[in-house]
Amino acid sequence: MRRGSCVPVILLLGLGILPAKLSAQQPGGSPSGDRGASIARLGQNFPNPLNPITRIPFGFSDGALVNGQVRVTVRIYNVLQQLVAIPVAENYPEGGGSPPLDNLVFHEAGDFIAYWDGKDRSGQQVASGLYYYQLLINGRSMWIKKMLVSK
Repeated sequence: MRRGSCVPVILLLGLGILPAKLSAQQPGGSPSGDRGASIARLGQNFPNPLNPITRIPFGFSDGALVNGQVRVTVRIYNVLQQLVAIPVAENYPEGGGSPPLDNLVFHEAGDFIAYWDGKDRSGQQVASGLYYYQLLINGRSMWIKKMLVSK
């Protein structure tokens, strides 16, 4: 691995966004040895790469349910570790349209889709570049993956 390609990962580790025990990820797979792999999944965004809108598949098993529910958050960060956006839950099973995936309660395990329109929290189109997305299950960071965005 080239030295320059390590910098984003080191920054993520230093700021606490990327857990230190999270090692290399297999495409579509889970980090080896991570207990979270058995209860949560975060897929590669699509269409990928270089698209201003994207969908992010995620899911969780019954093992994630606490008292019959699970709280899910998906966050989009730029390379400076700044929170850019919170995508919405596409076809949220609890009703109510497409609410933001910010501590959103689910009562059943399954596979779901987060939708991001490529805009930041103020509604402005983000610049082309590299972004990271994070899945939190019951407040615990489970996964981080990267995506490219282009206008």
